[in-house]
Amino acid sequence: MLRFSTCIGCCVAILLSGSAVWSAPPGMKTLEIGTAAPDFKLPGVDGKTYQLADFADAKILIVVFTCNHCPTAQAYEDRLIRLHADYKDRGVAILAISPNDPKAVRLDELGYSDLGDSLADMKIRAKDMSFEFPYLYDGDTQDVSAAYGALATPHVFIFDDGRKLRYVGRVDDSEVGPVRSHDARNAIEALLAGKPVPVQKTRIFGCSTKWSDKRKSAEETVKRWDAERVSLGTIDAARVKELVKNDTRNLRLINIWATWCIPCVEELSELVTINRMYRGRRFEMITISLDSIENRDQALKFLTKKHVSSANYLFESDDRDQLAEALDPKWPGPVPYTVLIAPGGKVIYRKHDAVDPMVLKKAIVKHLGRTYADR
Repeated sequence: MLRFSTCIGCCVAILLSGSAVWSAPPGMKTLEIGTAAPDFKLPGVDGKTYQLADFADAKILIVVFTCNHCPTAQAYEDRLIRLHADYKDRGVAILAISPNDPKAVRLDELGYSDLGDSLADMKIRAKDMSFEFPYLYDGDTQDVSAAYGALATPHVFIFDDGRKLRYVGRVDDSEVGPVRSHDARNAIEALLAGKPVPVQKTRIFGCSTKWSDKRKSAEETVKRWDAERVSLGTIDAARVKELVKNDTRNLRLINIWATWCIPCVEELSELVTINRMYRGRRFEMITISLDSIENRDQALKFLTKKHVSSANYLFESDDRDQLAEALDPKWPGPVPYTVLIAPGGKVIYRKHDAVDPMVLKKAIVKHLGRTYADR
């Protein structure tokens, strides 16, 4: 019996036995029920290296392929934490494996997260979420992910005490809404009771595994973005006030910079990355240069070099007090200066001096949300 639930807006909703539309390793198939768990030797976020034998004492082993960036995977993080808490004293072990090649993930695929899928980023995510189960990285070779047939994140595999596969599929039937079918829990309870698993296979929904052959697509996307037209208009204090009111549905990032400000020019590349991550959602970036009107061409040349294809302006007056009052009275004056303004005009983040990209991204995704329910 195979169950399926509709997931509006999910990246993938697929039949386990079906063919995938992305490029998986040749001949890859998801493990069949009754198959022995493939061994592995993978690094964890805690600095240890794990293999199958490390979980020999567990009556039941749950292997979940998941990742940092996927909205669906993030929607299930708290449920994985609860599964671990509910069953850790009943002989059930959970381990998570990230199957993605981080270089195969496009920047605009990171729009629901503050992190990518590198091992370094996994360490941050595990700490942020207080994971008490191992979180392993398979992004370099993806051999383990291919051996299990991990089609998407999240993808759950549950093995009995003989390490034979007894359930494969989703955690449950609802990403963000009310759950009607607790499929993984039902499988665990059945195995603990010595009974057959009632539903052995379910369809999965989530983000497709980012196999390494997608690197070229990610690289070509960056080249296409780099070729976007860059422009530089002028703006006065009255228009700045209008921007700050933010009578839109977008989260608005405004950065004040100048070509003669070294911290300003050094952080522009990071701001471009952030813009590319989130601009597909309700987010927009605006830069305002303090260069003189006479140096407009120089400022435009620099913006073009850095591929800053957002809305760019040059403040048309040398009266910085006027700009500060219009933008944010709390701005002490020096640049760079960055504010993040929610719809309606509330400043939810402000930074004098160069931004900490991680802090800024966390502020952005906190407002925009991490799952498709927040779209």
